[in-house]
Amino acid sequence: MKRVLIISYYWPPSGGSGVQRWVKFAKFLPSEGWQPVVYTPENPELTTIDHTLEEEIPAEAEILKTHITEPYGLYRKIFGGGGNATQGEVNPINGQEKTFKQKVSMLIRGNLFIPDPRCLWITPSVKFLKKYLKEHPVDIIISTGPPHSMHLIAEKVACATGIPWIADFRDPWTRMFYFKHLGLSKWAEDRHRHLEKTVLDNADTVVAVSPLVQEEFQAMTATPVELITNGYDEEDFDQVVEPDGYFNITHTGLFASDGNPDILWKTLADKCLADSEFSKMLRIRLAGKTDSEITESIEAAGLAPNLRDVGYLDHQKAVREQKNASLLILPLRKEPEYRATLPGKLFEYLASGRPVLGIGQTDGAMARVLSRTKAGVVFNWDDGTSVKKYIDICWERFKAGSLKADTEDIEQFSRRTLTTRMAALMDSIINKKK
Repeated sequence: MKRVLIISYYWPPSGGSGVQRWVKFAKFLPSEGWQPVVYTPENPELTTIDHTLEEEIPAEAEILKTHITEPYGLYRKIFGGGGNATQGEVNPINGQEKTFKQKVSMLIRGNLFIPDPRCLWITPSVKFLKKYLKEHPVDIIISTGPPHSMHLIAEKVACATGIPWIADFRDPWTRMFYFKHLGLSKWAEDRHRHLEKTVLDNADTVVAVSPLVQEEFQAMTATPVELITNGYDEEDFDQVVEPDGYFNITHTGLFASDGNPDILWKTLADKCLADSEFSKMLRIRLAGKTDSEITESIEAAGLAPNLRDVGYLDHQKAVREQKNASLLILPLRKEPEYRATLPGKLFEYLASGRPVLGIGQTDGAMARVLSRTKAGVVFNWDDGTSVKKYIDICWERFKAGSLKADTEDIEQFSRRTLTTRMAALMDSIINKKK
């Protein structure tokens, strides 16, 4: 069996979307003739924990762990509280107004820890892996980021050993929506761009998860950039879920304040006032880490009796929430760069068979997928008229017992299919090297 070294900061028991991509690849790689060898920290910052993902790790996988030193301990001493100075926010690096301490925290993060706070793990990891690989060779290396320090580890190891290397970008680097909010000095910004360019140029292949990000990267380098999106695992959706009978408008996963769909809450509040039956049957279900601004906005609209904020759930329970939904909502962040993003939850939304209401850029990557698969629609942030019409249609179909998505052609996004494509890519690269 061929062996692939996967360098990833995120690994179970850590939860969230950053873990699932490579846990699922690792799950199916042995059936493609590849043994996953995962290198990950033994003591990472765990913002969420999901032990159910540990059950996905195949018996063939070899897990390597070493100690990581991160600056969050210092943050605690300076700012108090949890892992960092802005822990209460889903994504603290955004355009929202910050306190003085939060601003200082981001300045430190952006200008002293380049490319990210995991950079102190680069040198010891390179030393460890070079020694390990002399005794336990692998056929190819894959780094997955962010954090982009993982790519810098892989770059140095690949250069020292000659092992081919794939740089897998779950998100962009300098074109990520929050990059402009880091408060970077010119030197720090130039350093980021230089490191990004060296990774793109030195990798044997770059992988992007969105076609628009693929285009952006390909314009920056001569290295081939392949598209392998995120996806869904059919086995996760085998569970039978009996609908609870309510008109559930559901969001799962991270729900950040800079993605607050005010127009949706206003539309739902107006409809509750006009239709007592709708008001009685409506449930707004939030399953995941949700910024307080979201729930406060819902309550301010008069929808507190309809709100069910169930908090963070493990992956299997989150899937049950998706399958129990009448309508799944997926607001994008109010950042122009988010046009290129394909949220990981989108593909599980497709697999749930429930209609999807997206709010954001109507010409973006997500809108293209929803249109192509006929799974839902995307409306602009201020298009209250269209949002109202869509809610009205869904409500009438719900009462008639016919509310479902007419989804088609989503098999291309199954985790098994995507793993086959990733394995084929790895095979082609090592064959070229030979």
